[in-house]
Amino acid sequence: MTLIRPLAVVTGASSGIGFELARQLAGRGFDLVINSEDSERLDEAAARLRAEGAHVETVVADLRRFPEAERFYEATRTTGRPVDVVALNAGVGHGGPFLETDLVDELEIIDLNVRATVHLAKRFLCDMADQAEGRILVTSSIASTVPGPFQAVYNASKSFLQSFVQALQNELRGTGVSVTSLMPGPTETDFFHRADMDDTKVGRQSKDDPAQVAEQGLDALFAGRTEVVAGSVKTKARELVNKVLPDGAKAEAHRRTAAPGSGRDS
Repeated sequence: MTLIRPLAVVTGASSGIGFELARQLAGRGFDLVINSEDSERLDEAAARLRAEGAHVETVVADLRRFPEAERFYEATRTTGRPVDVVALNAGVGHGGPFLETDLVDELEIIDLNVRATVHLAKRFLCDMADQAEGRILVTSSIASTVPGPFQAVYNASKSFLQSFVQALQNELRGTGVSVTSLMPGPTETDFFHRADMDDTKVGRQSKDDPAQVAEQGLDALFAGRTEVVAGSVKTKARELVNKVLPDGAKAEAHRRTAAPGSGRDS
């Protein structure tokens, strides 16, 4: 008799935290449906996962676009299998002074980090509620806890996700469905390069291992925890400091690390 493995869905899975979430879910016994907008990198990620013995299906979709997000969701339904775990990990950022950054870039942060997360959470949570079980992991950030000079829209998008997840946790009590917020600090991914933040202090500093972040996130998810600050001891300590600083001090600390050129050698 062939055993049917549970199914997990991971967005933004072509690299970084998303790839590690997919890899480690496979290691925990899940089949996978993974997504990215970049077909070449997604195929490479799928090949790596299959080489480790994972059963993987890929769906190329730009989740910033409503029809594409809907198509991705429908593709997961065509498997004919219930989705047990969803990792809503896809996200984007952009650094720079708000008066100087491109409006299109800022709106795309909202489209992916906020709109696509709400869209897919709506679809998958309704299905999970019908089957009275399921888990969703939302990749937020410790940036959600601080005002974000030079990343104003990105930090605000992550603050939205924190509030959104906390509200869902309240609404879903007793349903058999859980939502967990994964809050990494600076992590060794393509994020800072894509956000045009290579020359900032935070962009140049040593960063957390995405495998460690993913492992801590999944441990929290399966333990039914509401949130986890994931990464190194340094990241966890930074979050503890953020909790006691007044907002003005938080913003100033963020400004010193995220300001363009703040990481350049003098």
